[in-house]
Formats: sequence, structure tokens, C-alpha cells
Amino acid sequence: MNYKIVLRITYDYAHPAAAGRHLVRLMPADLPGRQRLVAGLLEILPKPDDRWDAQDFFGNATTSFGYRGAHDTIALSVSARVDRTEGRGLGPSIHLRELPTDLARVGALGPESPLHFLAGTQRAPLDPAMTDYAAAAIKGTMTVFDAVQAVGLALHRDMKFDAKATNVDTPAAEAFAARRGVCQDFSHIMIACLRGIGIPAGYVSGFLRTRPPKGKPRLEGADAMHAWVRAWCGAQLGWVEYDPTNAVVIDTNHIVVAYGRDYFDVAPVKGMLRVSGGQTTDQAVDVIPLDQ
Repeated sequence: MNYKIVLRITYDYAHPAAAGRHLVRLMPADLPGRQRLVAGLLEILPKPDDRWDAQDFFGNATTSFGYRGAHDTIALSVSARVDRTEGRGLGPSIHLRELPTDLARVGALGPESPLHFLAGTQRAPLDPAMTDYAAAAIKGTMTVFDAVQAVGLALHRDMKFDAKATNVDTPAAEAFAARRGVCQDFSHIMIACLRGIGIPAGYVSGFLRTRPPKGKPRLEGADAMHAWVRAWCGAQLGWVEYDPTNAVVIDTNHIVVAYGRDYFDVAPVKGMLRVSGGQTTDQAVDVIPLDQ
């Protein structure tokens, strides 16, 4: 599936910022065999005084930039062409009881190593309530992949998508207790659940193609950035990605931007400013299929 992706993010400050430095992860990833970044451009206005394009430890494309002078707005614009393929089919998964043995044989500590994704993190801490919930959800399952699906389906059943219930800083435990949240909350909770029962799990940021109601036109700018989970199902099957918000194994409707342990590793925009007063922000996303 070929896509044109357009993202626009603007920040307007109540008073001019004297200086600022920012780090963004907004460009779709280039993943051999699964997702090809045909072309991509990130434009920043006003033009920053400094800009560096690089990769972080997990291989995500990053752009850091800074301003040394006054500015009262920042506009980020991404335009990309992406070829998203089905990738390899899912092979057999090992039994849950075999997972500790497979993990003990992992000797590498590179970006893909599951050993980075076992411990609790600030946004996805190990939590007894979530561990107990996951343990109950996987009763009767046999393989690691079955367990991942069982936890994802349980969360989709028991949690309600509610954009007003949480914000970007809401702890996973709070969203889990309320059984409400958005894709970020669903993902952090599922990651904590899986790690609690010994399954390595990480956070994925990206774009999700949405479809308008039948007979209705697609609204420009109505798509959104999305988040889902990746779980390591043993050395043979490796990493599998699952979307708990929609209760699906990811497919060509999901376009990957960045991988990490939790949101902090992949936040689309980070930064610091020397400024007083508040700010407003606006975001619009278009994920446009080109094969139809």
C-alpha cells in the first residue's frame, strides 16, 4: 500500500520566546521488507539557527534544532511518501514456559534486543494490579503470541476510549484504574501488563489510516498520530506488533514512525523554551492511500 502522509504541527506563544531547543521524531521509518520511505521532507518555520538530522539508539530518525533569537511561533511540516507492505507472515510461536530459556540465550544488546524491554519504565512501570490482570487474561493460553493477543483483547474489552479522560502526562496506573484513555494509555498499560508476566514489550508511534463513514468524504486533516505495542515472542517469531486500541495485529493501515521502551523514547516533539505565558498548539494529519 502506497501512502502520501502530510503532518502539520504549529505552536503559537502568548509572548515571544527568547530562545528554544527541540527534538522531533516525525518522519516515517524505513524498515526493510515492511515499510519503505520513498521520500520525506521535514520543514521548520521560522528557519532554525541550528539543525541536526541523525538517528537515536533505536534507529529512529531524529531532528534537533534550536533558536537563539526571539520567535513567537513554530510550524513543523512533514510530507512523505511511504510504501507499506504486508511483510513476512507470522510463523509459530514458542510456548510461554519456553520464553525464559530463549531470553537467557540472548547475548546481544543492540537496538532490537528484547532485554531492553523487560524492566519497568517511568511511563510503563511494573504494577501488581496490571500484572495480576494480565495473568488472569492469559489463563488457558499456550504460546507467547496467544498471550499477547489475550492481553490486548482483554484491554480492548474492559477499557473505554475516552479522549477527555487523560492527558499526555497521565500515569498508566491511573488510566488503568479508570479503565479509560487514548491510544497512548492503552499502549502503556499493555506494555506494563506484558512485562509483568515476563514478555518483553515496547512502544510504537506512527500513523493510522482511518476510513470515513460509508458515503461520507474523507475530511482533510482528520487523521491522527497513533500508538501501539510490539512484543517479543521468542527467537523464532521475534517481534510482533499489536494495536490494543483497535484489538488487531497491525497491518498495512499502520505506518511506523519510531520504536522505544515507552512514550518518552519516541515523543514526536520534545523541547525547552525561554518564555513566559502560555501557548496554543494545533495539529493536522492526512494519511492518503495512493493505490485507490
